[in-house]
Amino acid sequence: MPAIEVGRICVKIAGRESGRKCVVVDIIDDNFVLVTGPKSLTGVRRRRANIKHLEPTEAKISIPRGATDEEVLAALEGAGLKDWMAEPVKPKLKPF
Repeated sequence: MPAIEVGRICVKIAGRESGRKCVVVDIIDDNFVLVTGPKSLTGVRRRRANIKHLEPTEAKISIPRGATDEEVLAALEGAGLKDWMAEPVKPKLKPF
């Protein structure tokens, strides 16, 4: 399983949004990805995130690269993950 890929659901483990789930929308380079909650669902706004600050989960949704928040919400509803995404979790800390 590739750890970081488009559509992978991750938990943020650093920053003000730590403990919240997000979806990888685009891969910027080896160290950064574009993530979104979407903000209306999880509170994570669309932003660039360091992959060291993300903990990938087993869940993955099928979205195109660079998908809008509306497309991400539709894919989450289709996969039945909307309620699970809204629940915050306590992230496992890993050393940097």
